[in-house]
Amino acid sequence: MILFHKEAMLQCPPQNVNPFNGDSVASLPVSAVVEELLDALQRAPQVLLHAPTGAGKSTWLPLEILRRAGLPGKIVMLEPRRLATKNVALRLAAQLSQAPGQAVGYRMRAESRSGAETRLEVVTEGILTRMLQQDPELGGVSLVILDEFHERSLQADLALALLLDVQQGLRADLKILIMSATLDDRRLLDLLPDAPIIRSEGRSFPVERVYHPLPAQARPDAAIASAVCAMLDQHQGSLLLFLPGVAEIHRIQGLMASRIGDDVDLCPLYGALSLEDQQRAIRPSPPGRRKVVLATNIAETSLTIDGISLVADSGLERATEFDARSGLSRLQTRRISQASMIQRAGRAGRLSAGVCWHLYSQSHAERAPEHHQPEILQSDLGGLYLELLLWGCPQVSSLAWIDSPPAPALAAAISLLKTLTALDGEGRLTAAGRAMAQFGCDPRLAAMLYYAGDNRQHRASAALLAAILEEPPRSGSTDLRDHLAQPLPHWQRRARQLAGRSSPRSDLPHTDDGELLQTLLARGFRDRIARRRDADGRYQLACGLGAALSADEALAGMEWLIAPGLLQQSQAPDARIRLAVPLDIDKLIAAFPDWLTISTTMAWDREKGSLRVLRREQLDRLVWREQPQARPSAEVMQQALLNWIEEQGLSVLNWDAPALSLRQRLLCARDWLPEDPWPAVDDAALLAALPRWLMPWLDGVHDVRGLKNVNISQALAGLLDWSSRQRLDSELPSHYTVPTGSRLPIRYQHGQPPVLAVRMQEMFGEKQSPSVAQGRVALVLELLSPAQHPLQITGDLAGFWQGAYRQVQKEMKGRYPKHAWPDNPAEALPTRRTKKYLQR
Repeated sequence: MILFHKEAMLQCPPQNVNPFNGDSVASLPVSAVVEELLDALQRAPQVLLHAPTGAGKSTWLPLEILRRAGLPGKIVMLEPRRLATKNVALRLAAQLSQAPGQAVGYRMRAESRSGAETRLEVVTEGILTRMLQQDPELGGVSLVILDEFHERSLQADLALALLLDVQQGLRADLKILIMSATLDDRRLLDLLPDAPIIRSEGRSFPVERVYHPLPAQARPDAAIASAVCAMLDQHQGSLLLFLPGVAEIHRIQGLMASRIGDDVDLCPLYGALSLEDQQRAIRPSPPGRRKVVLATNIAETSLTIDGISLVADSGLERATEFDARSGLSRLQTRRISQASMIQRAGRAGRLSAGVCWHLYSQSHAERAPEHHQPEILQSDLGGLYLELLLWGCPQVSSLAWIDSPPAPALAAAISLLKTLTALDGEGRLTAAGRAMAQFGCDPRLAAMLYYAGDNRQHRASAALLAAILEEPPRSGSTDLRDHLAQPLPHWQRRARQLAGRSSPRSDLPHTDDGELLQTLLARGFRDRIARRRDADGRYQLACGLGAALSADEALAGMEWLIAPGLLQQSQAPDARIRLAVPLDIDKLIAAFPDWLTISTTMAWDREKGSLRVLRREQLDRLVWREQPQARPSAEVMQQALLNWIEEQGLSVLNWDAPALSLRQRLLCARDWLPEDPWPAVDDAALLAALPRWLMPWLDGVHDVRGLKNVNISQALAGLLDWSSRQRLDSELPSHYTVPTGSRLPIRYQHGQPPVLAVRMQEMFGEKQSPSVAQGRVALVLELLSPAQHPLQITGDLAGFWQGAYRQVQKEMKGRYPKHAWPDNPAEALPTRRTKKYLQR
């Protein structure tokens, strides 16, 4: 049994009591550290506050700071989730007997309740980024509070980095308060070594934690539903069930509907629900009734769900992980961290003693990571990098980060932004990119909005497209046109905001022009243009990846699609197409002719069993059109051969023993003789340099048979000038002359020492192991018997003669009596002969 903290219910003060004038006294746990906190805010630019769940740090403390800290400007408080943003603001405003928009306001995507009188504004994190970009000094703001910072969202990390930059260069008086129940002190203090740490102990109620693993053979949904029903039968009170996603919520809700009593309400809770449905899950149940709230991890923090004394935890969450190589996000169901387990269990003890059933084994819990990985390490960084460029910071190292953005994801972001024309060839922000950044949304969506131009209908269509793609439908048709025809209210609200419209009308003058639709989508999702590969709904994307539709989908019969809605599934080889529209590729090419690349290439003709030369027109990795070339010129054929080799790989060349040896010698020379300018001969470097080293040897080569006759060793040698060839042959020779005069090949393998295989008698008289590379690398000797079988492998010949040789001598004398086995091999004469021959 462990203890968790209580969150007292905040009631609206009487009409004659003003929380700003000190007439009311707070009794929440965090009130015990208010004096210490206010003093820290006076002394330090950044302050860290540990306050357990329910201590009142979000729902009471900001008002107390505003009342007592004497701040000249307003407070902005960031919440990582929209649901929490609105509910925290409502609760704070209720304490003032006011509606949101007066002293307390809130702002989030597609909704705002703030005014000129607002002194405490609760916002989602992206809103603060917009505020900073529009006014880097944050004029009129005295304190920024980062709430629930342990969630480490991408926008929270960006916000902290920008705020620290503002403090350092523009606003020494700006204060930052970082709050959470579970802050990572070590990481934060590495970044903010002088920040005071304030700890609130809070109040506690016992929570009985029980590990209740589900039966191994049972269907997970049915087993969870049965466990929850059993928990309701055994305990009193309302129950909060944590599930990984919306699909599981709806399935388990259906399974439980017929199994619970008439006095129990089933209430889903997730971010995409309407406010009315969210409030139904959060507010107290009517007298005589209780409820089961089926929630995603949105209910872990920041929300008070009244009446909960029971928690059932599936131990799972759904998260997206960005793959920088594919440019797609992968949706994964994964085990939660130990910190999340504690957070979830704690929901049962916020108002009274409670019970938590963990629906997994204790061993699973003990193997879980302590904290989840922050979003900045596993997210698409296109939007973040665009914000940094707008901030005037192309080098991410110029800002202070808890975790620096990873290089592969940054490279993918730069590549995407160049494709969207937000960056020029040198990586600088273009005028288009600067305009895109002002929209405050994903760069792909911003590109659609920018290129819609000033035409009212075009801008409205782009805005509605962006709103749908920002929060895509969870079910229904994969044809995006169906959703455009019947947009949901929250899409319409967001579209009006993106289009810069203030009209309260719910309808937008968007157009159903198919050509405009595909043009707008292509602006933002050029890499997701797709061409059908087979009749089973499989497509190839312009970026080279595979994607798939169910074969019975109407869109699966289309030759060309553009698929902005893609999801990379964990085990599937192809991404799943969630939203797409048909594409008239000819019209698109006519609109964007510069997207085409024209090349002469070679393809294998299966019918004729030979290569043919093609003039190919491609949109990135997709072939739009190709035409056979009859009797191409020598130059065209050579270029076609190079293109074909680049596509197929270096394995199509004739890598005989001399060629392999030369390549390995060059690879080793770069490691062992780094002071010399040896050419790179890894696959990528050789493919990139094909015109330099291979093309001179392609005269008269017209087919694969001719290509196989090219001497690759001589071609590779063309990468070296005369002095480099001499040095390579001197310091890393292909052969070694042993004491008998035999010239034997040295086996080079990059990353390993060189090896010389030689009969033992031919090394007699050699006192030490030979070496290469100016004596820096000893040869490994593979000493052979007279029958060429390995007897010993050694890199220390002197040590072998003095040690293990005695045992070899003893064994070999009986087996090979006609051969010499001297007692002192280091002083003996080397030989390739038998004793009989030597005695003549």
